[in-house]
Amino acid sequence: MTETTANKATLVDTTQILMCAPHHYDVDYVINPWMEGNIHRSSRERAETQWQKLHEVLKEHAAVELVEPQPGWPDMVFTANAGLVLGDRVVLSRFFHEERQGEEPHFQKWFEDNGYTVYVLPEGLPFEGAGDALFDRGGGWLWAGYGFRSELDSHPYLAKWLDVEVLSLHLVDSRFYHLDTCFCPLEGGYLLYYPGAFDAYSNRLIEMRVPADKRIAIDEVDAVNFACNTVNIDRTVVMNKATDALKQRLDTLGFTVIETPLTEFLKAGGAAKCLTLKMSEPRSVETQTSTVQSRVIHLEGHLLDSGLVNRALDTIVSGGGSFQVLNFDLGKQRQDSSVAEVKVVAPDVTVMDDIMGQLIDLGAVSLPRETQQAELEPVVQDGVAPDDFYVTTIYPTEVLIGDHWFRVKGQRMDGAIAISQTSNGPVARCKLLRDLQVGESVVVGSRGIHTIREQSSLKNKKTDEFSFMGAGVSSERRVELVVEQIAWDLRRIRDRGGKVVVTAGPVVIHTGGSEHLKQLIRGGYIHALLGGNAIAVHDIEQAMLGTSLGMDMKRGISVHGGHRHHLKAINTVRRHGSIAKTVEAGALTSGVMYECVKNNVPFSLAGSIRDDGPLPDTKMDLIEAQADYAKLIEGADLILMLSTMLHSIGVGNMTPSGVKMVCVDINPAVVTKLSDRGSVESTGVVTDVGLFLSLLVQQLGKLTGQYTPVDLIS
Repeated sequence: MTETTANKATLVDTTQILMCAPHHYDVDYVINPWMEGNIHRSSRERAETQWQKLHEVLKEHAAVELVEPQPGWPDMVFTANAGLVLGDRVVLSRFFHEERQGEEPHFQKWFEDNGYTVYVLPEGLPFEGAGDALFDRGGGWLWAGYGFRSELDSHPYLAKWLDVEVLSLHLVDSRFYHLDTCFCPLEGGYLLYYPGAFDAYSNRLIEMRVPADKRIAIDEVDAVNFACNTVNIDRTVVMNKATDALKQRLDTLGFTVIETPLTEFLKAGGAAKCLTLKMSEPRSVETQTSTVQSRVIHLEGHLLDSGLVNRALDTIVSGGGSFQVLNFDLGKQRQDSSVAEVKVVAPDVTVMDDIMGQLIDLGAVSLPRETQQAELEPVVQDGVAPDDFYVTTIYPTEVLIGDHWFRVKGQRMDGAIAISQTSNGPVARCKLLRDLQVGESVVVGSRGIHTIREQSSLKNKKTDEFSFMGAGVSSERRVELVVEQIAWDLRRIRDRGGKVVVTAGPVVIHTGGSEHLKQLIRGGYIHALLGGNAIAVHDIEQAMLGTSLGMDMKRGISVHGGHRHHLKAINTVRRHGSIAKTVEAGALTSGVMYECVKNNVPFSLAGSIRDDGPLPDTKMDLIEAQADYAKLIEGADLILMLSTMLHSIGVGNMTPSGVKMVCVDINPAVVTKLSDRGSVESTGVVTDVGLFLSLLVQQLGKLTGQYTPVDLIS
């Protein structure tokens, strides 16, 4: 009876390698970047010579088996992609590109004829064998790549069928489309790899598993010469080419480097390792599993015109996961909603929770309600949340506790969801970390959570409407157009008893905008003012002494001794005890703060380390100031953010969705900053804040019809 290759690989210590002669090799198509420009430019004669040299070198160190090449399948020469072998078991490849799918039955027949137990993946689930799966030489695990050819969903099958722990690595550079093009475990637990081919998560995973003294990170010049596409047999490494520095490093570590040119195969994106399949891997003693996680999400809304489905899929891939669209029901009419179900796969629970958190932030994600209960962990220390707590967004949120969905109260950004038990059942509330108390539970992970967005918030704003973010300095007419819309909003909000909050910086005073802001307060358009110590100080300085930062506001020149004026203003207010008492005493008779007091418009001033004085009304306790801001924001319909980046970001973080925001600043970077944080639904206006307020007051005076013009001029 003839002993099968499978038996020999199991029983004999000699390294077993499978190769395929390049009798039909050519670059006939383009399925990777290396093939670009190389179609039919490979020399069959040189390819045969180079392959024969590699074959001879390997035969000196291993037992080499051959599979018969087949006409019409030029890439069969790259036997690394035939499958993944462990002992007498093999997981057959499922090729991603149809140009190679015809190789599968030929490799399957060879394996079966040679006594292997062949495992076949489900149809449509790509996995490209030992090109994307490499056994570690120091541990008992399998490194498995995904991103270009193999799907992450295949990794649990590898763990199950081969009884091995699978560590998933995300490839992000299309030049290194297979794991073996940029990653090579070496004898003794060493690792030869190119970090630039992997995402941050994968690099962290590599660093966690492989000690620093065992990691051989190569430069790009070696990477593009496929130095990692190496055949390692004991302490010998066979490769296409390496720099002197890399050869010296390997020599120092006790490896013998054998270079054998494989330039003809580089034209197709392969080298030494691609041309071989190792069939004598050591068996793992313990049964292992994969850490791969999968979830199904539901997307609903105007998925195409809002760009939501693209953002969701990009979020999955950029987060280190992969996806499969299970169902996509496109609405028949423009006004119809679309529905999609997407399977999300991630290499472990940490990455999955991060991806799911971002998908939930998109607002159109709901998880299967019947199975996804929220995970709760107790608060064991006041002001400290459990690890992996869910971080809230501005959008209305519900959590599944038991069999009931509970709406989260006090929605804001960057909080935790605290669950407290009452006589009426559980209550879910959004809390800042500092406010968490022992006895409460906190939602962790991403299960049993979904956010709610109005359909309108899923749609892109019209291009001509408020499209000032990142557009540079807007034209004067476009600023006027956005001011017209804001004026209409202000009038509607005021006349129906709504609420407008202004957060403003001292630039409003310096640019002469205080006159217009005062008129808005007198006209009943402003219902709360938020700012810092500086806006009040310079407003009061201007009202009392006619200067701002020591500059005469009418003549635009510096006043002798003017640099002390703001301190005089602070001192006067401190003498009276507060801004309101200064107004009552007749010492403050005009200005923005005067109008707030006279018109009963509440204000809150948050202090900072740089404040002079400060004014008695300025809250130097940061926590107290934040709470006061949050109280004044409650019930707001619109917030005007006028030239104060830090206060605006703070306000945006504590404001729930549905509140319209307008950010005005002369610096485009400041206007864009708030939107880039993803904290609010905002409109950006790049212009001088004084000009903006002037145009706004003028436009309010022009409104006619349902909204009778109001005299804004005192």
